[in-house]
Amino acid sequence: MKMIVAAAAFCATISCAQAEIRILASPGGQVGPFIELFDKVRASGERVVIDGPCLSACTLVLSMVPNDRICVTRRAVLGFHAARSIDRRGRLYAEPEASEAVLEAYPAQVRGWIIRRGGLTSRLLLLRGRELAAIYPRCR
Repeated sequence: MKMIVAAAAFCATISCAQAEIRILASPGGQVGPFIELFDKVRASGERVVIDGPCLSACTLVLSMVPNDRICVTRRAVLGFHAARSIDRRGRLYAEPEASEAVLEAYPAQVRGWIIRRGGLTSRLLLLRGRELAAIYPRCR
């Protein structure tokens, strides 16, 4: 049931148009539903338009969908942080191996941008504006 609710909440943050997925506002969340969705998007050939905040697990789109099928609008913001999990008591803890794997999976320009800002830590790094437009094309 939790997975269905999480997937429904995630799907409410995107808009599907013909041959296009538009990310309007995604705070992230559990990695699993994002991997499933972006795997389907990659296989479909659809273009991804990032048109608002795409934070945390949402940024996995960058490593799963080819760069030439991603574009950004002026409202696009990408937010990166280190991987973390929640233990049985509800406490957050770092996942350094997962953080390294995610960092390595990002495209080289994104990975370089993150590394120049200190790498993936608990602090949220925001990529937007001119810096983002230098990596991904503006949507037409």
